[in-house]
Amino acid sequence: MFVIDNSKFHTKVPIKIWLENQAQIEESCLTQAVHLAELPFIHKWVSLMPDTHTGKGMPIGGVIAAKGVIIPNAVGVDIGCGMIFTPMNIRLEQLQGIMTGNGSLVQLLIGDILRNVPVGFNRHKKQQESAVLDRAKEQMELYEANQALVPLIEDGYFQVGTLGGGNHFIELQADEDGYLGIMIHSGSRHMGKAVCDFFHNEARRLNTKWYSQVPDDYRLAFLPTDTEEGKQYIRWMKLALDYAFENRQRMMERVMELVEKHIRKYAGLDTEFGETINCHHNYAAIENHYGENVWVHRKGATRAQKGEKAVIPGAMGSFSYVVEGLGNPEAFCSSSHGAGRAYSRKGAMETFSVEQVILDLRERQVVLGKQKKNDVAEECRFAYKDIDAVMEQQKDLVKPIRKLRTVGVVKG
Repeated sequence: MFVIDNSKFHTKVPIKIWLENQAQIEESCLTQAVHLAELPFIHKWVSLMPDTHTGKGMPIGGVIAAKGVIIPNAVGVDIGCGMIFTPMNIRLEQLQGIMTGNGSLVQLLIGDILRNVPVGFNRHKKQQESAVLDRAKEQMELYEANQALVPLIEDGYFQVGTLGGGNHFIELQADEDGYLGIMIHSGSRHMGKAVCDFFHNEARRLNTKWYSQVPDDYRLAFLPTDTEEGKQYIRWMKLALDYAFENRQRMMERVMELVEKHIRKYAGLDTEFGETINCHHNYAAIENHYGENVWVHRKGATRAQKGEKAVIPGAMGSFSYVVEGLGNPEAFCSSSHGAGRAYSRKGAMETFSVEQVILDLRERQVVLGKQKKNDVAEECRFAYKDIDAVMEQQKDLVKPIRKLRTVGVVKG
């Protein structure tokens, strides 16, 4: 970790970056961090995790603690995006060599997951059960002031238990002892983006009215948490967080059903599942740090309090980790949320061919489940930083307790 002190960029607070030196961070990302460090309500410093890269307004892989305000773009557009992981008692070698009418057993599993969990822009044709949305409808008085957002609640019944696209995935993974597990990366679907965009525009309107000193082109418009608009954003953000958590849980339950059914049928084995970890990495929460209650914003960052378990994915065909937090106060008890992009999606598409990515996955014996493969390079492992290098940079933030490699992956 290195520190950029206030004097270098004339900021109000320092910037702490969990990398070796400034050459390892892109200039646009550092510029965004400087903008954050200029804000009058930032508590202590700005923290950037080792997977940090340029985002919208605030760097992805960024953590700030704010006094009395909340910044929609410092939470991000996919509110509640995060990870869920469940280990199994089945070893990969117990499935290898087993053929079905649809290829190997792993190929069958990946294909059936793709058929049963809507991905990309697909959704359920019928409304699904959702305890989170049912509760929101019972408490509609909390949300009805923002009529433009209310339709999201009814619409959400069709999207709960769906994956989405981009960097979201469902993976079958094997740890270093050969035991399998299921990992899913997804968020609040359309709800999070709609909430973020709505309240970012509200914040811009109010900041202009208040003659705020935060330049509009920073894209860091804020809402004081004691205003009605600030309270409204917090309510909608919490709804999106609960919805994202439920969305991941629902997908995990469906994948577990499919895995259990096919392993029993083709391998004659009874599957047992271990403790599930379900954690967000795009959110804000009130926490106490250095003696003050502050709004900690984690945008592409995972909470890693001492002893807390979390999930840090790598890239498709690479490695992922289950970790235990070390509770480092300088990072506001946070860690990276993944490997972090080395190439933009467009840059990856221009640099790596579909054939190159498919061949790489085949050589690594990874089964890919994807309906259209023309954009597969966007999410290839070459488009991301080396996850092991990222883990090395954050040895003071988390302790790895399980290393996993991709066996099969479902993408939108």
